Amino acid sequence: MYEKQYDTIIIGSGAGGLSAAICLAREGQKVLVLEQHDVPGGWCHSFYLEGHRFTPGVHYIGLLDEGESTNNLYKGLGIANDLVFFRMAENGYEHLHMGDDRFDYPSNFDDLVAKLCERFPKEKKGIVKYLTLVNKVNHQLQLIPKLKTFWEKLFAPFHTKEMGKYALFSLKRVIDWHLKDEKLKKILNVQFGDHGMPPSKASFPLHCAIMGHYFQGGYYPMGGGGAIIKAKTNLIKKYGGTVQTRARVQRILTKGDAKKTAIGVELSNGEKIHAKRIISNADPETTYRKLVGEENLSKKLIKKLDKTKYSCTSLMLFLTVDMDVAKAGLDSGNIWFMADEGLDEIYNDLQRIDIENGPYFKGMFVSCTSLKDPVSFDGKHHTIEAITYINYDAFKKFEHEGAERSQEYLSFKEKLSKKMLATLEKIVPSISNHIVNKELGTPITNEYYVNTTNGSVYGTEKSLKQIGPFAYKPKSEIENLYLCGASIVSHGIAGASYSGVQTAGVILGKHQDELLQPDPAQTLRIYNAEDTASFPEWMQRKQEVRKARLKANDKRKNLEV
Repeated sequence: MYEKQYDTIIIGSGAGGLSAAICLAREGQKVLVLEQHDVPGGWCHSFYLEGHRFTPGVHYIGLLDEGESTNNLYKGLGIANDLVFFRMAENGYEHLHMGDDRFDYPSNFDDLVAKLCERFPKEKKGIVKYLTLVNKVNHQLQLIPKLKTFWEKLFAPFHTKEMGKYALFSLKRVIDWHLKDEKLKKILNVQFGDHGMPPSKASFPLHCAIMGHYFQGGYYPMGGGGAIIKAKTNLIKKYGGTVQTRARVQRILTKGDAKKTAIGVELSNGEKIHAKRIISNADPETTYRKLVGEENLSKKLIKKLDKTKYSCTSLMLFLTVDMDVAKAGLDSGNIWFMADEGLDEIYNDLQRIDIENGPYFKGMFVSCTSLKDPVSFDGKHHTIEAITYINYDAFKKFEHEGAERSQEYLSFKEKLSKKMLATLEKIVPSISNHIVNKELGTPITNEYYVNTTNGSVYGTEKSLKQIGPFAYKPKSEIENLYLCGASIVSHGIAGASYSGVQTAGVILGKHQDELLQPDPAQTLRIYNAEDTASFPEWMQRKQEVRKARLKANDKRKNLEV
């Protein structure tokens, strides 16, 4: 089935692993990507429930306008022509529901500043100063990977002085220096959900990167995250690479005594495949302890692994409903529902072990994917993804569950589904009366399908001591073993993708920019999700086909009855 020797074997087909595969295969390497799930993509994969598509790990992407970094990423990889994105509601790509209060986040930095100054006039000076600082730090973070020469790196402190000044401070400390109004700080900090760390523990520069990523709004891919994965896998195959699913790696093969060298992998069926080098898109715990084996690691690395913490895990409720969600108040923008409390208090409440207790969750992220990707709407059914972050210990007693789940697990899951729905009812009243089907993903689901340590959603915890210079490096202490993904450079689909490019660069001895040369033949198509009338004819035909298919199915069911 497999060839005897590859240049590079990549373990895991997440955004990082596939980006690395493209870069290496394009350079002429013989590349094999191995994925334990039955579809590629990791967190970015799409799946279907009763014919309706969901994507657990892609909810919006930023910086997709012409000349912006994610746009350049997809052009440089060579997949832009195969992608279509929808710009989410420009007057509110995100909405904050905090008690009875509301705030809509505009898709423009200057509009955000103006809107906040109008709402909090006494804080105007602090708002301008703080958001200007956030913007500067974000730009300085993007500058670092572009530094090539000795002189550029030598003078980097002069070009990144704001980032350096605030690098070791928490988000809470920095925002408290600039602003007083607690509601204002909550509005500015609510995207802490995009890195999973409460303001008191979150790195200020990391939060700047998150905010900056969406200062010009959010976008959603037509076809969900799976469309991005399909574009990447097709390109890998075009360059002669192979992406193999249902191929679980159980061990990284090494040789040598004092200095270990990676020479291949062993699959769960016992088959061994050899390669000149290995890239692991799995997290450090899985890569080093489970695949390499502690006996092959240095004491220094074992000590680092012992200290490493992983991000929070999640509950994800996937719903199909037969109601007019737009009439109920939803649009293509995401919703952050937060109780009228401090964000640290909300986070701590969500991390309780007894999460089944209480009438509702104090924090929830809600996304209507059929409004973000209008082509997927069949004229009747909308798809909704609702997410809340929890502590893995709440599910620890179920960590050895197999494919056949225990009755205790199923009962616990049903309790949590009801609590998730009770929370969602606060955003969309009476939605429970319109559910066509539902499924709840748990930390055990995350482990089973995505193979993440403790079901973590962002890889390693994005705390001050685990990011930037303190993060795990692309090149490991094992010769010819490399890492990429959310635990290396950055998390999120764009961050993980850039991680794969940078790891490929380390292997090839090339800079990131050399691997992402702009291709004038590549164009990213972007349409407004709220303006379906402006869609091109081919896109409108796709919509009509979906609606016609639903009508035909309904007619067939009526005849059967």
